[in-house]
Amino acid sequence: MNANKPLWKPSKQRIASANLTAFMRAAARRGGAEFADFDTLHRWSVTHPEQFWTTLWDFAGVVADKRGERVLVDANRMPGAQWFPDARLNFAENLLRSQDGTDALVFWGEDKVRHRVSHAELYRAVAQTAAALRAMGVKQGDRVAAYMPNHPATVVAMLAAASVGAVFSSASPDFGVQGVLDRFGQIEPKVLFACDGYYYNGKAIDCLGKVSEIAARMPSIERVVIVPYAGGRAAEARHGTTLAEFLAPFAGETAIRFAQLPFDHPLYILYSSGTTGVPKCIVHSTGGTLLQHLKEHKLHGDVKPGDRLFYFTTCGWMMWNWLVSGLASGAALLLYDGSPFVGRGNILFDFAEAEGMTHFGTSAKFIDAIAKINLAPMKTHDLGALRTVFSTGSPLVPEAFEYVYASIKRDVQLASISGGTDIISCFVLGNPLGPVRRGEIQCRGLGMAVEVFDEAGRPVHQAKGELVCIKPFPSMPAGFWNDPDGKKYRAAYFDRFDNIWCHGDFIEETAHGGFVIYGRSDATLNPGGVRIGTAEIYRQVEKLDEVLESLVIGQDWEKDTRVVLFVKLREGRVLDDALAKRIKEVIRENTTPRHVPAKILQVGDIPRTKSNKIVELAVRNVVHGEPVKNVEALANPEALDWFRNRIELQT
Repeated sequence: MNANKPLWKPSKQRIASANLTAFMRAAARRGGAEFADFDTLHRWSVTHPEQFWTTLWDFAGVVADKRGERVLVDANRMPGAQWFPDARLNFAENLLRSQDGTDALVFWGEDKVRHRVSHAELYRAVAQTAAALRAMGVKQGDRVAAYMPNHPATVVAMLAAASVGAVFSSASPDFGVQGVLDRFGQIEPKVLFACDGYYYNGKAIDCLGKVSEIAARMPSIERVVIVPYAGGRAAEARHGTTLAEFLAPFAGETAIRFAQLPFDHPLYILYSSGTTGVPKCIVHSTGGTLLQHLKEHKLHGDVKPGDRLFYFTTCGWMMWNWLVSGLASGAALLLYDGSPFVGRGNILFDFAEAEGMTHFGTSAKFIDAIAKINLAPMKTHDLGALRTVFSTGSPLVPEAFEYVYASIKRDVQLASISGGTDIISCFVLGNPLGPVRRGEIQCRGLGMAVEVFDEAGRPVHQAKGELVCIKPFPSMPAGFWNDPDGKKYRAAYFDRFDNIWCHGDFIEETAHGGFVIYGRSDATLNPGGVRIGTAEIYRQVEKLDEVLESLVIGQDWEKDTRVVLFVKLREGRVLDDALAKRIKEVIRENTTPRHVPAKILQVGDIPRTKSNKIVELAVRNVVHGEPVKNVEALANPEALDWFRNRIELQT
């Protein structure tokens, strides 16, 4: 197949009706010039940021007490630039614009629970919860935490906290006690919302023992609110109460008093993956999060009022925060909690068909997994409403692009997107007006001055290098928690290149203005001093039917680095000499001899974070006898045990 040939192009009708087309007209009026295409619009968005972001504010209809005249102060400082310093607004108010009887939230808890919440019901639930929080003394800047599944009650808790100006933080209930303490213990929440249990792979898993221990070990907590879901027994936690008891005195509340807050007022605290130490607590702002998500949903995702937006995520991943913002664009949120492989991977497509899903979001790993089992939703499900498939979490291999168009839907925008917890959004993502090409992310984000730098800090084109952003953008973190002088914040992103955001992704811009990500920069391999992205190897290895998943590291060896590949095979398959030879041949034929691993070893499982990202650095540390400082961040920490003191790795 010609890699330059698009897999998909939008129709003339789709281009004409796209939000982005309407925005280009609005921007042309504001900028005084026509925009011939997306590239010219992007150039304007980064060279005239004040015009771009105010145009977006008006186009998206941001609800605010005031915006103010000033847009960007200290525009040449990173960090340090200030956006809309005179604005006053409330995040929750922008997500609760409607109070009608149409769907706001539709929830599936595997195949066990289904629940539907209208906009009117959501508004009333937030009004009652916000009143209860205020009554117990929660005020602006206090922290409200949720140890919850992706459930409507979690959305309500977040919106209630945001409405009063509290700072919201969440973790999924599959986290262990220490993992929760490592996160919430740093930010000292006043209130903890927690579920009594959750469903996973058909089983009900009780949470109340962990909740009680967390409450006992976190002295800042004044109230634990237990949400009934899958536990089936009464809570016994310090300062514990049921959700019904917490809300009972406020059953008559129907109005919300939205606190009008500065643009940079803290909204969320998110956490780095934490596999190299205690997680960093990343603070995201009210206005920056709102504007960035409105841009990504409306312009890059073409989310319209009445659309049905879905992302498979837990509350421990930033994609939950990204998903919830879809309410501000008028979309109904389709929430799913549990295993995506219920019904042999069909349940998410059952959900899509039943609810007329317009936007299907998932991880690259899920797409790889259902491709391996030859799932063909195109043949088994009516996906007529589906317009966009989002993929993130790791690079989407070229073969997965082909799978989506061959087996899910032909006429769909496949938007591979990439950014991170650090910016609660994307640097590179989809363009609904442009073609989708095999293996490529479509474009830079509007308003994001993304470049590729070599190791000396020089811009490069159509060559691999570091993903950087050379100008400020609104969703840069407001800071790190407990980092008063900003030292940790600057060290995380600005130590490499002065006044330049260095994101830590190894990336290349293509001839079409698209992007290919080759993995994390700190996980790149350096055999013979040549930098190799791990994704370059994964996309070759995982073509083979026998290989379910793989992980590659660089092992220090004889004063150099050797490439070591670990493969997880299909059940019943064994890594023999013939398969090892085929793996090496596929890698050599499609990359270079330097990519060929010196050793290939079969493993039973691949270690991963709770957001399903494989952890090359943790494995590398174990292989070199170095500590993994926070195994609580891993979904399957026992998988690391295989790598300790392996004889095969010493020869």
